[in-house]
Amino acid sequence: MSDTTGAALRFFYFDVAQEHDWIIEHTGGMAGTKDIGQLESPLEHIQNDWYYPEMEDKLTHLVFSINKNHAFNDGNKRSSLVLGAYFLELNGFDYVVKRFVKEMENIVVWVADNVVDKDLLHQIISSLIYEDEYSEEIKLAIVEAVEAAQQSDQD
Repeated sequence: MSDTTGAALRFFYFDVAQEHDWIIEHTGGMAGTKDIGQLESPLEHIQNDWYYPEMEDKLTHLVFSINKNHAFNDGNKRSSLVLGAYFLELNGFDYVVKRFVKEMENIVVWVADNVVDKDLLHQIISSLIYEDEYSEEIKLAIVEAVEAAQQSDQD
């Protein structure tokens, strides 16, 4: 089971909107929450170890949900990246935060554009947390997903 504690999650919940507004203030866009339910839902779900037993499961759901469900008026991709990094830090994975931010910058765009699905995102996040670099299998899956998206754009 993961090391995620209820206290860390509660603290995280109260900081989410503040972190989002900081992102908007520094990078531009419209601050504020568009749909509080789309924000509360993933934060509640990641507390349930039956649904998301491991850290990588929780982080994948958080990043994917914030990215895709548009809880905020603007900056959902940026927020999914920053909140994912913040969640890692809160839960003792601070050693991987810099790599997470660097590697996930393009990934969150591809998630929003339906190039990277939730399963591939889970593989990528698991690799970021537990491995020094992506396996050849994950690299190939990313390349194939991007090429498929480019091909469909050309059609």
